[in-house]
Amino acid sequence: MPRAAGRQPVRAAGAIVWRRRRGRLEVAMIHRPRYDDWSWPKGKLEVDETWAGAAVREVEEETGLLARLGMPLPRAVYPLPRGELKEVRYWAAEAIGGDGALEHEVDEVKWVTEAQAFARLTHVRDGLQLQAVVDAERRGLLQTWPLLVVRHADALPRGSWDAPDRERPLDPAGSARAEAIAPLIAAYGVTRVISSPAERCTATVAPFAKSQQLVIKPKKGLSEEGYEAEPAKATSHVDKMLARAEATAVCTHRPLLPAMLTRLADHALPGSAAASTLSELASDGIDKGEIVVCQVVRRGVEARIVTVERHRP
Repeated sequence: MPRAAGRQPVRAAGAIVWRRRRGRLEVAMIHRPRYDDWSWPKGKLEVDETWAGAAVREVEEETGLLARLGMPLPRAVYPLPRGELKEVRYWAAEAIGGDGALEHEVDEVKWVTEAQAFARLTHVRDGLQLQAVVDAERRGLLQTWPLLVVRHADALPRGSWDAPDRERPLDPAGSARAEAIAPLIAAYGVTRVISSPAERCTATVAPFAKSQQLVIKPKKGLSEEGYEAEPAKATSHVDKMLARAEATAVCTHRPLLPAMLTRLADHALPGSAAASTLSELASDGIDKGEIVVCQVVRRGVEARIVTVERHRP
């Protein structure tokens, strides 16, 4: 049956969950008795769910494992029996916990080596994601830590606010965006949140921080007033985050982003897509409520950004 013109693909997300055992890379494969196939954990997005949030949820539901998303992997797009297209977005994901309890759709989870995985895969298309994981491992780029740059969500217009600007709150759309990105940020295993003290910034990351019982650390150097007084503070905060090498989300304002993204571009792998993306974003800017996810290897002056993702409203 031909696919109806203009119909949106069925959206799904998943991950290749990996670990190292006795110094050797292993990946988790699932067996689904309904299809009698071996593949990667994945599933359809729920209403208003983000791709990244769905990937982590599906991994936990189908494998019982808690996963932290790392670098994005090649997408899969293929036809379904009824003529629709299905688009699956994948990430490499490090196993960080879980009880291993399985749902009824999956009757076995097996940790295997890369060679065993290639031999066991039912669908040839699933080899693209595995090869990307193997290539990253061989280049020493698989184990990363995330740095998320967040521009605050939509706030009440300056002209309609009579109190100090730092107290200007999010508008209803901005508040909805703040709630929506909480599971997205959580998908990357963020353990530290820093922000401009401005209400519109702290409110953007507050739902995530509350969900994880984290304290938002306000930094005057990330505010518009602080940047105007001491512009070098913006890049100084970037340098400190790279030196700390902890999974971090930082929320700030448009005027600071060119300097911060340019500094991050300086730490991207030379000639990489990450380098060009960060340079373009430094020039063109990012949307209100957007999150730019950088996956980083190493720390300090040796830190290198491997991949960059944009999560736009």
